[in-house]
Amino acid sequence: MGSYNVISDEAQIGSGLQIGNFNTIGADVVIGDNCVIHNNVTIFPGSRIGSGVTLFPGAVVGAVPQDLKFKGEQTTAIVGDGTVLRECVTVNRGTASKGCTEVGQNCLIMAYTHVAHDCKIGNRVIISNCTQLAGEVVVDDFAVIGGGSLVHQFCHLGKGIMLQGGALVNKDIPPYVKAAREPISFVGLNTIGMSRRGMSREDMDLIHEIYRYLYMSDLNVTNALALVEEKIEPCELRDEIINFVRNSGRGVIRSAI
Repeated sequence: MGSYNVISDEAQIGSGLQIGNFNTIGADVVIGDNCVIHNNVTIFPGSRIGSGVTLFPGAVVGAVPQDLKFKGEQTTAIVGDGTVLRECVTVNRGTASKGCTEVGQNCLIMAYTHVAHDCKIGNRVIISNCTQLAGEVVVDDFAVIGGGSLVHQFCHLGKGIMLQGGALVNKDIPPYVKAAREPISFVGLNTIGMSRRGMSREDMDLIHEIYRYLYMSDLNVTNALALVEEKIEPCELRDEIINFVRNSGRGVIRSAI
């Protein structure tokens, strides 16, 4: 254990912890095995830190939400196994809306990123420096978010997307696409990301065909979805994309092509 730390007797800390100096760990905190906590980290009550997590200097987990409707209810902030929070990342607790803010497993959240109340981030997500996620944003597995991006509350960023740096996101981004420009728009497929995850050429071609109907047919979203259902046999990938678009609360991005 390092020196000059303030650690509550009520915190539950697993084995193999490596900890630096000047850290504060509150009551009602659970930390898994083999974590690394560098200097000047603050972990507030309600935090649940998985195993093998690394917290760099200045990281703050579990602070109360920056939300005026928060009334002190018991909520949590979860950081999944193997995730890295770089310098000065902030992950706020949830509110009564969802009760929990969650960062999944094996994520890399780069310096100065903010994850607001009730966000849900999937597994193996990469969020680059200085990105700001507003309340109740959902980011699905394998998404990559460029640095300095601003994501409006309630937005949903789909599985395997690639978002350009400095993006202003106020619409939902469907799975497997690249999104860029201003206003934020569909600019193609994240084929590199799909290939790196071992997706077959047949599946990639299927996704391309679906988005050809959605974004290059001059049809509105409702009619484009109907065309996808007519032309493409039901399968997991087809239904994943259709359901994402159909259930979008804020509406999906449109095409810049």
